[in-house]
This record gives sequence, structure tokens and C-alpha cells, in this order.
Amino acid sequence: MSRPPGEAHGLGKAIQTARVERGWSQTELSLHAGVSRPTISRVELGEEPSIKTLRKLANALDLVLQFHWDED
Repeated sequence: MSRPPGEAHGLGKAIQTARVERGWSQTELSLHAGVSRPTISRVELGEEPSIKTLRKLANALDLVLQFHWDED
């Protein structure tokens, strides 16, 4: 069962929003980022991408990555 368009959350929502703001389809983002279209879909639906994939997506979308670690 898949989610309707627009129901992305968290990181996936940020990727989806940046993609849509550029007027790109998932296929267009996949071509710019060098990852598969199904990968784009999975990320937008909430699957955590690898750091390598995340970097490719961020570069294609001109996004800045910031990482925060909790030090307990």
C-alpha cells in the first residue's frame, strides 16, 4: 500500500519539497542525482538513505546537510 502524493515526512518531506519547488519529477531528480527513481520514491516515503545517496540528493537539489549528534 503506497501513500498518496504529499504524505512524505521528515527528511523525505524536505527532499520532496525541494524537488517540487524546482518543478522536477522524481525521474528528473534521479537523473540529476545519479540514483534510481525508486530510490527517490523510497526516500520521500520515509526510508533513510545512505550517506552517499543523501549527498547525491543534496548536491542535485543545492541543499546544505547538517548533522547533529546527541552526546549523552
